Amino acid sequence: MKLEKTIIEKIYDLPLEEIMGDRFGKYSKEIIQDRALPDVRDGLKPVQRRILYSMYMDKNTYDHPYRKCAKAVGNIMGNYHPHGDTSIYDALIRLSQVWKMREIFVDVRGNNGSIDGDGPAAYRYTEARLHKMAEVLLKDINKDTVKMTLNYCDEELEPTVLPAGFPNLLVNGSTGISAGYATNIPPHNISEVIDATIKRIDTPNCTLETIMDIIKGPDYPTGGIVEGKDGLLNAYKTGRGKVVLKARCEIVKEKGTHKIIIHEIPYEVIKEDLKKKIEDIRIDKKIDGILDVIDESDKEHMARLVVELKKDANSELILNYLYKNSGLQVNYNFNMVAIVNRRPKTLGLLEILDAFIKHQKEVVTRRTEYELKKAEARYHIVEGLIRAMSILDEIIKVIRGSKNKSDSINNLMEKYEFSNLQAEAIVLMQLYRLSNTDVTLLMEEMAKLAEEIDLKNRILASDDALKYVMKNDLKQIKKDYGNKRRTDIVDLVTDIKLDFKEMIPEENVIVVVTNEGYVKRVSLKSYKMASDETTLKPGDFITGLFDVTTLDTLIMFTNLGNYLYIPVHKIIDGKWKDLGKHVSNLVIMSPEEAIIGSTIMTHNEDDELTLFTKNGFVKQINMSDLNVTRYSKAMTIIKLKENDELVNVEKSLENTLIVTKNGYYLMFTTNQIPVVGVKASGVKGINLKDDFVINGMELDNSSEYINIFTNNLTAKRVKISDLVPLNRAKKGFTIMKKTKTKTYYVDASFKTTSRDINIIKKDNDIIEIKNSEIPIFDCASTGSVISKSKIDVVKLKKEIEIFDTPKEEPEEELEKENISLKPVKEGQLTFDDFLEDFKI
Repeated sequence: MKLEKTIIEKIYDLPLEEIMGDRFGKYSKEIIQDRALPDVRDGLKPVQRRILYSMYMDKNTYDHPYRKCAKAVGNIMGNYHPHGDTSIYDALIRLSQVWKMREIFVDVRGNNGSIDGDGPAAYRYTEARLHKMAEVLLKDINKDTVKMTLNYCDEELEPTVLPAGFPNLLVNGSTGISAGYATNIPPHNISEVIDATIKRIDTPNCTLETIMDIIKGPDYPTGGIVEGKDGLLNAYKTGRGKVVLKARCEIVKEKGTHKIIIHEIPYEVIKEDLKKKIEDIRIDKKIDGILDVIDESDKEHMARLVVELKKDANSELILNYLYKNSGLQVNYNFNMVAIVNRRPKTLGLLEILDAFIKHQKEVVTRRTEYELKKAEARYHIVEGLIRAMSILDEIIKVIRGSKNKSDSINNLMEKYEFSNLQAEAIVLMQLYRLSNTDVTLLMEEMAKLAEEIDLKNRILASDDALKYVMKNDLKQIKKDYGNKRRTDIVDLVTDIKLDFKEMIPEENVIVVVTNEGYVKRVSLKSYKMASDETTLKPGDFITGLFDVTTLDTLIMFTNLGNYLYIPVHKIIDGKWKDLGKHVSNLVIMSPEEAIIGSTIMTHNEDDELTLFTKNGFVKQINMSDLNVTRYSKAMTIIKLKENDELVNVEKSLENTLIVTKNGYYLMFTTNQIPVVGVKASGVKGINLKDDFVINGMELDNSSEYINIFTNNLTAKRVKISDLVPLNRAKKGFTIMKKTKTKTYYVDASFKTTSRDINIIKKDNDIIEIKNSEIPIFDCASTGSVISKSKIDVVKLKKEIEIFDTPKEEPEEELEKENISLKPVKEGQLTFDDFLEDFKI
């Protein structure tokens, strides 16, 4: 019963939120303090500190043979770091990688990875020992210079921080992510950092600008160029900032040779990934002129890539494009967070130096106190030995008359007032040291110890003396390990501007636009060699077929008054038989939007466009106003009023014609329409009453006919020369005869020539009617019947002429048919079939 009561007493009733919050808080504290963030004093994370200390304690140092990494990992995990062996081995390997560490601390023999992103060999294959540089971090750790704490199993002691003879947090930097905190500190040059530390010791109130005259900026192990003095100043002042890190490149133009040599790549950029990105740019022809990318890295050149170029290539443009798009240029964001007094803190450059100097004062003070105690203890012993030598015969008698060692020590302490340390030293003194020579040596040692004690006392008593020792230590480290800067610092960030038109290889292509909004780009060769009709979805048909270059732009208009800006080179290249992609894959558009037309804007064109709306509004805009740099979504081309739609857009010509549902037309000169911006609504084009616009068209001297299709399945051609011009904003004249028996409405209308082809869609059947087969009538007629069942859509088929090598087709048949000779796609009806089916 007592046991059951004890168990029940240990059960607490607490809300889940409170339990979760408490546990997550403890977890966060653990990973912030003891996992992911470095200590500001030695610049090491706990796992790194334990790796160095464990290898040091195992005497796995630079002056001993290599040992298997598996042994090092096992000892580290078993004694100090009870986490996965993978995390320990990864941290150990990183400490040895010259492309990640500005100064390495571990010397690995075997495969320790590569700058190409290759992982290291398993720890059973590799061997390691501490690098000589690690000695600087661990020096004097056995002199009580730092606080020790029990390890995870309370069996051994481990250091809470290493003595760290230089500001390692700056020299090697650090990266890490924990709960709510992240750190990103770049590496720096050890010589500059030591000089800056000495300057800060001498003048604790010096300004950041003074220190930055010494520490120019980051010094990455992979070299490169850092741009942005303002970003550096902000980072060193607040702990946060951004700079641009660029590869070191050289353009070589020699006889028969044209190439870009990449000597150094940005820090933490994987060389193989960089090479692949450049290869992809070459293969995808995102910029023309790259022939090949060759990796010429060796022992002397850690990351050397050669980009071979065509002889006529614009090397400056290609290099700038690679800077922008391949990883040759990256942004480096400072986020200098470290553990200060067991708390994470964002630090500026001066704060990091001050924290290190404070740590070094403590280390030097503790070391001096330790050495002073040892010197005083030795002085005390030597003093006793010298005194014993003067009464040696009496000492011998006392020892011979004693029972044992302990009795000898006690007798000496009682009779001659020696201290316990002195008496023990006398008893243990070897007989060969009883000569006069050894007395002289003891006297000399005593004098040296007196000097050492005096020096240590002066160091502890004087702040200037303490600083002098610290500076001497730093100067010696610089003398032994100092090296030249690898990364250049440039004050201003280079503004890389790219003329995208220069980057696009000019190529003649065919762009296909369908009624349902599918687009594709095919090469001229693929178009000419095609023997079949292009692939279309059932019921779809081509509404635009353009002979263009990759420098041109496809403009598509929607019923909601928007336009889609699609550079031709951005359209996915395919084959003639491919279906293509819907335009919504290229540009974001509303589900309610429908494509009503398309045109091509050439790179040197500056014409006007005329826009027509359902409610009779018109306006002109300059095509140059449609040019944009961002074209990921549909953009406004006209501001529509309520319940209005855009019905057509055409390039402006001499005259404008508007046709309405009730069979009215209005023709007037285009110069009556003002040229306005894309946000304007326009002006009234035609005066409507219980009517709306079916289509608006632009006419010139070459315009021949207006085709009219009605709701009663009739059609006719009207000669444009028969139409009467008027002024804008009038009601206009009738183009369709009014009858008492039937009401005729215009379902479709467009301008045509005798060579054009009309497309009639019924369900999923597509019928092509030559324009010559539609009779010519005047305005006072209803047209001729073309069908006995409902027609879904009537549109005009747009054809193009290729002014290169003509397709191999019979010229006589071309003249006879007046249309394209591409065979009818399977499932489509010919006009003869159509007439036969409906007994026309």
